[in-house]
Amino acid sequence: MDSIELVLAMLLAVLASGYLVRVLPFSLPLPLVQIAIGAAISGLLKHGVALDPEVFFLLFLPPLLFLDGWRIPNDGLLRDKTVILELALGLVVFTVLGAGFLIRWMIPAMPLPVAFALAAIVSPTDPVAVSSITARVPIPKRLMRILEGESLLNDASGLVCFRFAVAAAVTGAFSLASASLSFLWVALAGVGIGVIFTFAVSLAQRWLSRQFGEESGSSILLSLLIPFGAYLLAEKVQASGILAAVAAGITTSYVELGGRVLATTRLQRAAVWNTVQLALNGIMFVLLGEQLPGILHRAAASVEQSGHLNSWWLAVYALAINVGLGLLRFVWVWVSMRLTLLRARHRGERMSKPHWRIILAMSLAGVRGAITLAGVMTLPLLMPDGTAFPARDLTIFLATAVILLSLLAASFGLPALLRGLVLPSEPAAQREEDQARHAAATVAIAAVEKTQQELSQKSVAADADIYTNTATRVLAFYQRRLDCDSPEGDATQLRKADEVERTLRLAALQAERAEIFNLTRQHRISDETSRKLIREMDLAEARYR
Repeated sequence: MDSIELVLAMLLAVLASGYLVRVLPFSLPLPLVQIAIGAAISGLLKHGVALDPEVFFLLFLPPLLFLDGWRIPNDGLLRDKTVILELALGLVVFTVLGAGFLIRWMIPAMPLPVAFALAAIVSPTDPVAVSSITARVPIPKRLMRILEGESLLNDASGLVCFRFAVAAAVTGAFSLASASLSFLWVALAGVGIGVIFTFAVSLAQRWLSRQFGEESGSSILLSLLIPFGAYLLAEKVQASGILAAVAAGITTSYVELGGRVLATTRLQRAAVWNTVQLALNGIMFVLLGEQLPGILHRAAASVEQSGHLNSWWLAVYALAINVGLGLLRFVWVWVSMRLTLLRARHRGERMSKPHWRIILAMSLAGVRGAITLAGVMTLPLLMPDGTAFPARDLTIFLATAVILLSLLAASFGLPALLRGLVLPSEPAAQREEDQARHAAATVAIAAVEKTQQELSQKSVAADADIYTNTATRVLAFYQRRLDCDSPEGDATQLRKADEVERTLRLAALQAERAEIFNLTRQHRISDETSRKLIREMDLAEARYR
């Protein structure tokens, strides 16, 4: 019963944070508000949660990473694959080495393998935290895609480095060759399992749908279970469950291109996944805040592990590690951008040099989050000889401090850094939309004409005018889309006309809905009729919005 009450309390905290962030007189990102609520729950109510990292990884990360992989534009991943891989792999190794030696130099009492473990677990950025911060900032779409792709792929490389560093601390031995081979297996097998598992499940679902029909609830439930299945299967063979979940999400986006899912299923599934994303994102940050009082309490006792007696040294270390991580990321991003420009010039491509504030923003957007917290909590309590794991509490505190400081720096630094920056326009998106609408309208007109002929042949002569008039109205709608292929001035006027039509239709739908509710309150129509009509109006409004 306590577990059920705890889950309800977490969901209530997430709900409260959504309203609180709107009530506050100053702007704060939602993750920081949720962390503060979690800390209040633990500190004021004296109610703590024993966080099991394995359960945390299983319940929270697979669905969230799956959803991010599903929704991220695949063309962006392919277009910027070189930059993303440089950040997701090269930057992680660069950070582990640079930050590891920095931590060891600052805290001589911390063994070198433990220092590398701390550097490894703070190296991956968190896709949830990145999305939460950048949602409030006018950041270029391409840069956002690169950040999302990096945060999706660097989890595996950071966690693999972390596991090898912990193994070296426990056993006192490390093999670069063994670590490299293990990393290849973990990464390639994780991606392969995610892809194969998703395709297999999709084929099975397609066969069942053809044989027995499709039911929306079952399809939605299956989509919720796919990330857990891919994650558990990969972990079973010692591969990366995180990469398996990400690969499953990306594969699902390709499977969706078949267009075999019913429209109602897509609408309902999107609503379910949005709710799941809101709940899991919020609970992760509430749990992070809930862990804070206990971590701070243990950190006070771990000062001696750093070789000092003054607690202020902990703050100095936390700030120094954050500054070091920021500098390492800035250097890598700057060098990566220069190499990208050189490669483009070598291929004869024209590429504008990015503004220095864009490079600095990309460095500042390296926000850490739940993966860092869950990973550092897996540090063993004891060594093989029964002694305590060296500097465990200190490592957990410093990792938590990195999460909080990176969130604060990005939350307040990014808006200030990008304020007033003139971002390059992206006209390609409008051109793509116009071309897609034109192509879709062309085939739609052909389909309407063919269907009209078939219906006319099967019907009686008296109904011929009905089919002709109805088809004329439908064809006129699609013909207007084709007119957008006219000169730019006419296309602009047509888009303005579409905007006016959208406004008028929304006003009409609101009036219709109000009248239906009024008729229901007066018991002039049944609840069943009311729900049916309201659903039709809601779907129409969703389209126009």
